[in-house]
Amino acid sequence: MDIETSTHPLAPPTQEASVIAWLRLIRSRRVGPATFFRLMAEHGSADAALDALPGIARAAGVADYAPCPVDAAQRELAAARTAGARLVAFGSPDYPAALAEIPDPPPLLWIRGRSELLRRPQLALVGARNASSLGTRMARKLADGLGQAGFVIASGLARGVDAAAHSAALPTGTIAVMAGGADVIYPAENADLADRISREGMLVSEQPMGMAPQARHFPQRNRIIAGLCRAVVVVEAAARSGSLITARDALDLGRDVLAVPGHPFDARAAGCNMLIRDGAALVRDTGDVIAALAPLAEAAQPDLFAEIPPGPPQRTQRAADIHALHNQILSRLGPSPLAEDQLIRDLALPPGDVTPELLNLELDGRILRQPGGLLSRLH
Repeated sequence: MDIETSTHPLAPPTQEASVIAWLRLIRSRRVGPATFFRLMAEHGSADAALDALPGIARAAGVADYAPCPVDAAQRELAAARTAGARLVAFGSPDYPAALAEIPDPPPLLWIRGRSELLRRPQLALVGARNASSLGTRMARKLADGLGQAGFVIASGLARGVDAAAHSAALPTGTIAVMAGGADVIYPAENADLADRISREGMLVSEQPMGMAPQARHFPQRNRIIAGLCRAVVVVEAAARSGSLITARDALDLGRDVLAVPGHPFDARAAGCNMLIRDGAALVRDTGDVIAALAPLAEAAQPDLFAEIPPGPPQRTQRAADIHALHNQILSRLGPSPLAEDQLIRDLALPPGDVTPELLNLELDGRILRQPGGLLSRLH
């Protein structure tokens, strides 16, 4: 019964009776977003569409069809109130503008947390569940830097890169798109993180309250992540992974895709390297992301980039200090591996000053990290 979406504008429900009718329609068997919008356009209201559904099903050869019952929609509303979730309908002022632009957007979203985050520019940061130590550190660094630059970081609440990105972006704003209901946390190990996001960021789901995530829900979640954001940054991804599905969705929706490169022998980097080979922007740090998105972002959010100077940035004292530290690190490393803690002792500097720059040098391909915390110089 899924049929072509209509672009006919909808008036969002404002009374509980019409909210229940919308819920019943989208929760009815064989009614997806495309069918929902077509039925609303053809019949003028959710109530009229519900009345017409059994006849439409019979004509399609589906016997004994019944729409979602009223009490099921009422139970979902009650569960949402218990969980502190709020319903956002397509066409309402709070509905995300970027998501509304995609074909067949979710007619209804459950949200928990700070709805104002939906009105700020959003970037998706996604990657491998079995992320490497380097991958999770890179995710945290990017999420923190892009958050400080004014972006809300969206991801999928999975373990690995997603969790690292959410955690680092909590102070500046993060959105977790969930595969199950907004009150069902998956994986369970992220329950504490999800609780913090519900208070300091925002949880989003199109699924019914209480719905445990199923395999078919994850591609739907990935599409929402891509739809919410103007760009998707992939940190680590295998050749066949959910992160690449998100990237493909983003490309299909006309979003920018960026990727962090990785070692050719690391399977977790294969997807990112493929994306870069196929034209995705290469990301080494926050500056690369901002530079790649500046033309798009300046048009949509001119104030966000007002303080970024045109052309090459001027060398600051901070940049000079970092350059000097890089030289000190490289001068103490050679082809023979050296323990990271020994290097830090040799430099006689706080570990918090040295460790981030080791990551930068590693990403630049100037040093190699080996098992056991050993470092060597590449060139």
